[in-house]
Amino acid sequence: MSQQILTINAGSSSLKFAIFDADSMDCTAIGMIDGLGTDPNFVMKDGDGSKLLSDMLEGDHFVADHAGALRTVLAAIAEHLPEARIVAVGHRVVHGGLVHSAPVVVDNDILRQLADLVPLAPLHQPHNLSGITAAKAAFPGVPQVACFDTAFHRAHPFVNDAFALPRALYDEGVRRYGFHGLSYEYVTGKLTEIAPDHAGDRIIICHLGSGASMCALRHGRSVASTMGFSALDGLPMGTRPGQIDPGVLLYLMDHKGMDAQAISNLLYKESGMKGLSGISNDMRDLEASDDPQAKQAVDYFVSSIRREIGAMTAVLGGLDAIVFCGGIGENSRTIRQSVLADMEWLGIEIDREANREGAELISSGGSLVSAFVIRTNEELMIARHTAECLARPTSLQNTGLTGKTPAQSY
Repeated sequence: MSQQILTINAGSSSLKFAIFDADSMDCTAIGMIDGLGTDPNFVMKDGDGSKLLSDMLEGDHFVADHAGALRTVLAAIAEHLPEARIVAVGHRVVHGGLVHSAPVVVDNDILRQLADLVPLAPLHQPHNLSGITAAKAAFPGVPQVACFDTAFHRAHPFVNDAFALPRALYDEGVRRYGFHGLSYEYVTGKLTEIAPDHAGDRIIICHLGSGASMCALRHGRSVASTMGFSALDGLPMGTRPGQIDPGVLLYLMDHKGMDAQAISNLLYKESGMKGLSGISNDMRDLEASDDPQAKQAVDYFVSSIRREIGAMTAVLGGLDAIVFCGGIGENSRTIRQSVLADMEWLGIEIDREANREGAELISSGGSLVSAFVIRTNEELMIARHTAECLARPTSLQNTGLTGKTPAQSY
């Protein structure tokens, strides 16, 4: 019976999973249940991408929460991969706070620590922890490993980490954390494989999806991120506003009578592309629409990315390469074209045909700055971290320490 690592990425309305051979890291199955709480749909494919099942989950046999979703996933694994033996479960956890700069084996103490961080990531952290709880019940005694989206950014210099607030707030953890770290880590490694000449260069990675952010890297390490204390800051997203003047929030409190819960709902669920367009939070819907408000929302998204490219280039002191990843970054040639149009002043010249074809390299031969499209793979990153964490001495598995500094951890 083969030993497998199961990875779980529990979102607000979805549960993504993948299974990897514990030795070779070959993917044997991948899938997702989305629409939890509304119209759940289950898709599962084998490691070659062939569909194993596609099912609208209806009826009394399915409980539409994360525990029910995990039970459905486990039943499908048992049916389609009867020889698989799960020896560890790796989880994406959005926020690791000040303490966790490396993956950890989760025990009850760590679970309580991560629960204390829910206010910093209310859209994600509760569901991440629900996935851990459900997996602990499903696999008694099997190690559960938390892999943090914030860990990749823990080596930022102070000026890119702090807010201009009283220093005591910084010391207690009110600072810029950055997110999407598992994606950035994978893409950074992949870029080194496909373009080793850029390994030590000044790089901007654009993770563009329903959640969107950008990261500036020097020598393969994150030095700045558009996201900050929470997953609200920076670029506009599907339902989140991105950068906003805090005075707007004070106005909503003082003159609109909105309390913290109402503002939280506005910022996490009703803003971004959904709020700007009044149509949809899905970029595919907005690109297909002839409604002027849809176009305005898309233009705002593109303009925000272009502004941040300038800011990140200034942080890096120049630019050698830019990378697109995430659902929008990988699949929308229109967004990539719009973002990079007329960027010759920065040394970027896009190859329109390569971009239309979705090529890996989309900059022209004469471009001073290389532009890439790289498909991210957070699941593989989680599986690798899970295996590495279990290989550490037992005394270090629950500490989040690797014997390296945070800057060296990745």
